[in-house]
Amino acid sequence: MSAPYLRQTAKGVIIHVHAQPNARRSEIAGTHGEELKIRLQAPPVDGKANAALIKFLCAVLDVSKSEIEIVRGETLRSKQVLVRGKRTGEIGKKLVTERTS
Repeated sequence: MSAPYLRQTAKGVIIHVHAQPNARRSEIAGTHGEELKIRLQAPPVDGKANAALIKFLCAVLDVSKSEIEIVRGETLRSKQVLVRGKRTGEIGKKLVTERTS
């Protein structure tokens, strides 16, 4: 189960994310082009939205904080997030489950 926003690498899975800070609640809100759109309750100040994104993905994907890293786009809405040691099928299933719940 692969999606355009997931890419397998030697290190794990890259998730292409479009982050939308200052939302009412943190949630997966569909797609934005070929990126997964994630609304974040945190403001885009002092890295709070990035921290909220990592915390949200840790909860959704059931992984530890050390397994997730923003590898590109720390100051942009378009980000690339690496989930170490995982496969696209596994990550895709968890994201779809969260999106439909």
